[in-house]
Amino acid sequence: MKPKYGAGVLKQEIVKIYNSINQEIFGIGIKSQRIDIVGDKVYIFATHKRIPALKILDAEHRSLTASVDMLVMEANKRMLKDQLERQLGLEVLSVLKDYDPKSEISGTIIMFKESIE
Repeated sequence: MKPKYGAGVLKQEIVKIYNSINQEIFGIGIKSQRIDIVGDKVYIFATHKRIPALKILDAEHRSLTASVDMLVMEANKRMLKDQLERQLGLEVLSVLKDYDPKSEISGTIIMFKESIE
């Protein structure tokens, strides 16, 4: 299904969804982000604010905080896929995400069933 929005509006809608999920999970939005659409893929690079409790625990308990990071990312990906499909009516094949706690930067790739450009 082709998107019902132009590329600029589609980017804004994706950014709104992405940021609202971060606010729901972390209680705060993202610091900055860059979004690019190429064919059937959306690339999002974002700078986040680390959860203070995890930042404090990272030095001595990285294996524990790495597990928490993974669980939070899995919830984030699931919510992002669900909300993109529900709100934009686009079928998402997969959401891939990684996060570097030291730089507080994440990279997200969203793959759709069809081109959205």
